[in-house]
Amino acid sequence: MTKSVEGTAQRRKLLGQIERLAEIAVFGTLSETYRTCGRAGCHCQGDGPKHGPHLNVSYRGEKGKTTGYYVPKAAEEATREGVAAWQQMQQCLRDLAELGANAGARDDSVMRPRVGNLCAIMDLPLNRGRLTQR
Repeated sequence: MTKSVEGTAQRRKLLGQIERLAEIAVFGTLSETYRTCGRAGCHCQGDGPKHGPHLNVSYRGEKGKTTGYYVPKAAEEATREGVAAWQQMQQCLRDLAELGANAGARDDSVMRPRVGNLCAIMDLPLNRGRLTQR
């Protein structure tokens, strides 16, 4: 196979992975917290173990301020999978960008991935060529 055919096959594979991961991806990072309750005499008030772990997702909001939310026990597994999918999707996007940069350096006729192309595939909104939040 020629380099451009291999590049096209790799690009299609990465785009397929991105599309699958985007369906379950959860944007943010996970943290676990342990807390004390308000009951007098509870083991958590002294040297005993605290209540938890309680899972939280943190992310940077619209104005650049870090925010987050509590994840109920019933949604913990799906949330962990979603955050892992987000991280894998980010790696696929970096690989795709690298593939496009390398292809562009070898042959200008090879299409480089653009934000608009990825947004169209993943059905994400664009505003003046920039990715926007829904």
